[in-house]
Amino acid sequence: MSGITNVLRFKELEELGNISEEILELGQEVPVWLFEGQMGAGKTTLIRALCHKLGVVSSVHSPTFSLVNEYIGEQKNIVYHFDFYRIKDESEAWDIGLEEYFDSGSFCFVEWPSQITSLWPERYMLLNLIVEDDGGRVLTITEIGNA
Repeated sequence: MSGITNVLRFKELEELGNISEEILELGQEVPVWLFEGQMGAGKTTLIRALCHKLGVVSSVHSPTFSLVNEYIGEQKNIVYHFDFYRIKDESEAWDIGLEEYFDSGSFCFVEWPSQITSLWPERYMLLNLIVEDDGGRVLTITEIGNA
């Protein structure tokens, strides 16, 4: 079942810091977030802003080659950041224990989830970031599944 869809528009990636708090309020009860969007749309920048709001003090960067980065927040909360752009098949995600990460209750931010569609959990936040012709961006956020 799909939940409410929220649409946010912004012009500059720097605005993500301001809207990340609103985004976290929308998805505070949903640990798995799937980030779709073309290359360069700002997925990693958005995840960096969200991690900052969650108190992560370490450097946040895309785990393109390691598949997953683990960040620790000021309150000892853990945030997992996945990037499946370069995987050849879903077994690579399965082999790193993706299901255990998703079941951990910690935030799991997943870039390029279209590479692992059969591994998506029953409940998740779907965030689709689109770059418009004028360079502005549209972020569509939808909660999928039941609590």
